[in-house]
Amino acid sequence: MKHLIVYAHPNPKSFNHAILETTVRELESKGHQVVVRDLYSLRFNPILSGSDFEAFQAGTVPADIKEEQEHISTADVITMIYPIWWAGLPAMIKGYIDRVFSYGFAYKYSEEGSPVGLLAGKKALVINTQGTPGEVYDSTGMTEALKKTSDTGILGFCGIESVGHVFFGAVPAVDDAARHGMLVALQDKLNKIF
Repeated sequence: MKHLIVYAHPNPKSFNHAILETTVRELESKGHQVVVRDLYSLRFNPILSGSDFEAFQAGTVPADIKEEQEHISTADVITMIYPIWWAGLPAMIKGYIDRVFSYGFAYKYSEEGSPVGLLAGKKALVINTQGTPGEVYDSTGMTEALKKTSDTGILGFCGIESVGHVFFGAVPAVDDAARHGMLVALQDKLNKIF
């Protein structure tokens, strides 16, 4: 399978980076092809601009968006790895979605006005870290809200099938042994899915 990993964390020493390394290693060890798009290293511009809209309306796609869309087009599976900040997607990953998952590429509307996902046949896995303990997010409904937003509102809207959503809570507060346990759990999850 061809895997695209969209990764968004600015700190190369973060636990998110350890998740990225674990995911790449696990997938490649099983013979999967893996492409990583590290949005901060790429200096991806997350700002959807007026010139982007003008280009879309003129029937062209800005070069940086086109490159990302080509990676998505050739992928069987899209894995997104990013932290939860302020109970949502970081600006970098949200801007990637705003710009790359554009009308005519990721979705369109039928003549009746119903949305039609154009990325059907692709699968997605979302892996998130958060500072808040998972139990707090679970008890307040935030875990389900985050799943609904990304898995249904973004990915499902575009026709992409969610194969899982993994949350690792209280990451800054736990010790290295607990974080190691999280990485082992991630390996198990990846092996079950792929």
